[in-house]
Amino acid sequence: MADENKKGSPVKGESRPGARLELAAMGMEAEFSVTVDGEPTRPEDIFGSPRAFVRGNMMHRQGTSYHLPTGGAVYFDTGVIEVATPVIEIDRGAAARAGRSLWESILYLREELDHWESRTGREIRLTGFSTHYNVSFELPPHEQGRSRTVRKLALLLSYILPAPVMLLATNKRSTGVGVRPRGDRIEITADFTPSASLMIATGTLIVGIVREVMTWPSFELEMLERMEIPVIAGYRPIKHTSRKGWLAKDVCYPRSPFSADVDETTWQTTDGRELSLRSIAGLIVKHFWHPIRRVSDPWTFRLIGSVMRGRAPSLLDLEDRPPEYEDVGRLCTWDNLFPESELSRSRYERVLIRAISGQKLTMHGRRFTPTGMKGWSAVVFRDDEDRSRHVFGIDYLLNHLDDWERSKSRGG
Repeated sequence: MADENKKGSPVKGESRPGARLELAAMGMEAEFSVTVDGEPTRPEDIFGSPRAFVRGNMMHRQGTSYHLPTGGAVYFDTGVIEVATPVIEIDRGAAARAGRSLWESILYLREELDHWESRTGREIRLTGFSTHYNVSFELPPHEQGRSRTVRKLALLLSYILPAPVMLLATNKRSTGVGVRPRGDRIEITADFTPSASLMIATGTLIVGIVREVMTWPSFELEMLERMEIPVIAGYRPIKHTSRKGWLAKDVCYPRSPFSADVDETTWQTTDGRELSLRSIAGLIVKHFWHPIRRVSDPWTFRLIGSVMRGRAPSLLDLEDRPPEYEDVGRLCTWDNLFPESELSRSRYERVLIRAISGQKLTMHGRRFTPTGMKGWSAVVFRDDEDRSRHVFGIDYLLNHLDDWERSKSRGG
């Protein structure tokens, strides 16, 4: 239930923690293993909390999780540092906005770690481990039924997504492409991609395909043949290594698609054709060409097509995993591919940046100060007059975003 003020009357617009977002949304996460003075180290053991090396103001979420001034979040998770974007509403350029947010947060952390190095005389590197792409699943219960559950959608996507995601996001030492059902979202797991442009292309492709498959009349595997989606003969996904879901690893195929030549025409498909991995990926992208285009910025849309046609390199074209994985933030970094003058911030992102900065908000004649977060979709405020605590969903706060931003420009 929503918190109430001291007079016992709830403030209009208060939110239940865990309430679903009103807009379709996406988000991205990246995981990094840590090496200190050349030795693999658990970030929990050396830092305890991100506050040990981040000097700037952060808004606490829970445990060792904090929101950064960039709008993203940082936390420690079973031996890795994880960086996550805020939720980004899905429209044209959504993945570019998410990718920009993620890499801005990575760069921010790298700069803070640089200062930690100068203070301690020690050397720390971030090694790219994985990237997770989350897409909301808001199909109403009455439109689901036995053949259209989030679990069946995840299994179906584990047959559709691997080939094109391999071309855009994986490398010769890949641990696979996974799909996990997460209740109100679908989570795609893949290798960390040291190229920001390829990571954004991967996110764009995933959003376009996932959102389109959600509209199919059934999520049963028989839809693969009905929709003429090419599938490598003998492919069977295995259980995901973490949480529920499925994983397309090298052992799921007659031989490893990660170490093979992507242009060799040696893969038998279930419909009797013999194709290259690039051709299989290209046919899948061609099937979803229009849905991908609807959510893509023009530059990324051209890049996806170029990789599928072999005109731009895939990481699988390289002899081995590139060295940029080993020192993220220095060997690979963010080059501001999408400045705000060309691609505005998403509205959800702008709300969270205002909240994390601690900027006061006036609503209903009362002044509120943001003090924390409830999950990813609600902000905790303190009423400046009576010190009562209130939780407002970010969908509700969108209605006050213009006033909030004008107040900032006036110095309020």
